[in-house]
Amino acid sequence: MLLSTAQSSSALRVLALVCFGLACSSPAGCSMPAGPEEHREGAGPGGRDQPLALSPAEEQEVGRKAYQQVMSELGDRVLPANSPEAARVRRVVERLAHAAEIEPLQREIKLRVQGYQFEWNVKVVRDSQANAFCLPGGRIFVFTGILPVIGERDDALATVLAHEMAHALAHHASERVAREQQAGGNFLRGLSYDRMQESEADHIGVFIMTFAGYDPDEAVAFWERMRQAHAGGARPEWLSDHPSDEHRIRALREWVPKARAAKKAFDEGRIVPAR
Repeated sequence: MLLSTAQSSSALRVLALVCFGLACSSPAGCSMPAGPEEHREGAGPGGRDQPLALSPAEEQEVGRKAYQQVMSELGDRVLPANSPEAARVRRVVERLAHAAEIEPLQREIKLRVQGYQFEWNVKVVRDSQANAFCLPGGRIFVFTGILPVIGERDDALATVLAHEMAHALAHHASERVAREQQAGGNFLRGLSYDRMQESEADHIGVFIMTFAGYDPDEAVAFWERMRQAHAGGARPEWLSDHPSDEHRIRALREWVPKARAAKKAFDEGRIVPAR
């Protein structure tokens, strides 16, 4: 999500409840046994160690259950599929989803997607919050409150959507279940993992939007606008479950040229699919 959990509606808490409900329903209780793939060293995005609590099938089940719960709370505020806002968001998601399927890109950012299926589905919700989120398996919700910050450029919209899609592609919900189990519910350790995942979604997202043909410099411009929107009301980074806007902007400025270079190499045939 783009904003801190405290700033989100109660519907966003459904995902955590469903995740933990599924994890705790396994025969082994809340310590779901994981296969070699789940705990293999260097298996996660960027080659980092990433324990996962949910199998691909379980991750899909979590996403579907969470989607039903969220729709039961927000359904009356969901805009029609043929509304201009929904059509615009859907068009951008389709381009990003196509880019996310590029095998050399998956290899470049070391995504673990083999055996997983993503059902990219987007709903635009009439709500004043400047927020968006993606459930496991690819179901995306965008609040209309963020559209004025995004503006007219689809590159800015791609920034938001690619970030949210990155959470699903990186299996962050499954990892959070596993990490919480390991940490024994430790609050401060939980926040550090949340910040790490948000930064990782920024990193993955800027590569996806670049490979989809969007301008990655708009990612920096978007977060500059978000920083202005937060001016005067921002909390210290250590109290938030997200990186500060300043940290995000600084990191994105480092990643943008790398994403551009990777896309150029791919377009020139210097990065080819694995045999």
